[in-house]
Amino acid sequence: MRNICVKVSYDGSGFNGFQSQPYGRTVQGEIEKAIKKLTGETIIIIGSGRTDAGVHAQGQMFNFYTESTIPTQRWAIALNTRLPKDIVIIEAFDVPEHFHARRSAKRKTYRYTIDLGKFPDVFGRQFRFHHPTPLDIDAMREGLTYLVGEHDFTSFTSIHSTKPHHIRTIYEADFIQEGPIVHMYVTGNGFLYNMVRVIMGTLLWVGEGKLVPSDIKRILEGRNRSLAGPTAMPHGLMLMDVEYFIEKQG
Repeated sequence: MRNICVKVSYDGSGFNGFQSQPYGRTVQGEIEKAIKKLTGETIIIIGSGRTDAGVHAQGQMFNFYTESTIPTQRWAIALNTRLPKDIVIIEAFDVPEHFHARRSAKRKTYRYTIDLGKFPDVFGRQFRFHHPTPLDIDAMREGLTYLVGEHDFTSFTSIHSTKPHHIRTIYEADFIQEGPIVHMYVTGNGFLYNMVRVIMGTLLWVGEGKLVPSDIKRILEGRNRSLAGPTAMPHGLMLMDVEYFIEKQG
């Protein structure tokens, strides 16, 4: 039995999230069907985390156990020929038997993208939240600094969160502007349900002048979802990278 880790990218527009659901098309469901076609095995893959409906990924990771003898370096090509065009396998490599894509993850990076142009870009609209009125990006950047470090992020997660606690660590966070396009990058040891989207929705209020940057500290310390802003639209969010401290074995 081999344990294989795979890096996958996908356009989340047509999916009901990454994780298998009773209804709706999911990334996990499509990948598991492709593996079944390839090897005949019924396998449940283990994702590094969930992404919501409409959220994209450039570097989602998953692992699975297989008895197939297909060489590891052939898995990406073999799966891509059996997957829909909105899912692309980037690479596959062998990992130790104990490796678990979610539990072994050390750092994850998300990006949320805003388009400040007067009109939406027809070619990029499904990956960017269009906000045609001005935003104070410097104020948003200042507000974001209050979230760096280890905190209880109860105010910045869904009330439907099922996690036993909401303490997470954000290592790095910043805004990068490229003309009318603004990216927020956030790297942490893990993220709660809707966490990045609630952070973005609250920072949009800062950018619009509805809050001042220091309000982020007050909201964080309040540990109450009702204190924060709205949950930003899913299509602006992308999982960029998941990092592990392992040696690739194949």
